[in-house]
Order: sequence, then structure tokens, then C-alpha cells
Amino acid sequence: MAKGHRSQIKRERNANKDTRPSAKLSYARVSVQKACFVLDAIRGKDVQTALGILAYNPRYASSVIEKLLKSAIANAENNNGMNAENLYIEECYADQGPIMKRIRPRAQGRAYRIEKRMSHITIVLNER
Repeated sequence: MAKGHRSQIKRERNANKDTRPSAKLSYARVSVQKACFVLDAIRGKDVQTALGILAYNPRYASSVIEKLLKSAIANAENNNGMNAENLYIEECYADQGPIMKRIRPRAQGRAYRIEKRMSHITIVLNER
């Protein structure tokens, strides 16, 4: 247990907060594996190149990640006062979310499970 007054503890916790602009999408209806194919293609690129890659990528996850990247750029401009031309993708990753479990009827009265996976996608930007 940390010592000190509650407000002092909160002040210390907020001082260590990450100030890089970011955006997070929770409960995206795409599996982590499929999202990582797209995220690996844009990691480390500047935002204009990344938007171009996402616009012409045929995967479903690319449309979801494109909206998330635009949100992160808007956060950088409005909250941090950064210039959009100097931004690049420093971190992007997908964590596993909850799994919706459904049942599919099969032959001879059996039931097979279908797992509809979700993911939490995070994009962190920085300035060059």
C-alpha cells in the first residue's frame, strides 16, 4: 500500500502518465490474428503512408484500423497541438478481447462450438 494522502498518490500516478497521442478501440469484432496482419504493415510508418496502405488493403480490419488511426491523428492535433505531417506510428498492437461462444448444429445431434473473437486495438503516435 502506498503511503501518503489520496490526492498525493493520484498526483504521483498522473505525473507518470504517457503523454503520447493515442487511440484505442475496444471490442472490435475482428480476431487478433487478422488485425495483426494489417498492424504489422503500418507499424513504424508515417501517418500519410499508413493511411494510403490502409485505404487500398482489402482486409476488413484495415477499414476499422483506418478509422482508429484518423482518431489518433485528431487526438494529436487537438489535445497535444502536434502537426499531422510530422507524426508516425510508434506503437500499434491488438490484445485479445472476450469471445462470444455460439453453437452450430452438426450431424447426429451433435453441437459444435463457434468462437467469435474480439480484440482491443491500440495505436500510439509520436512526432519525428
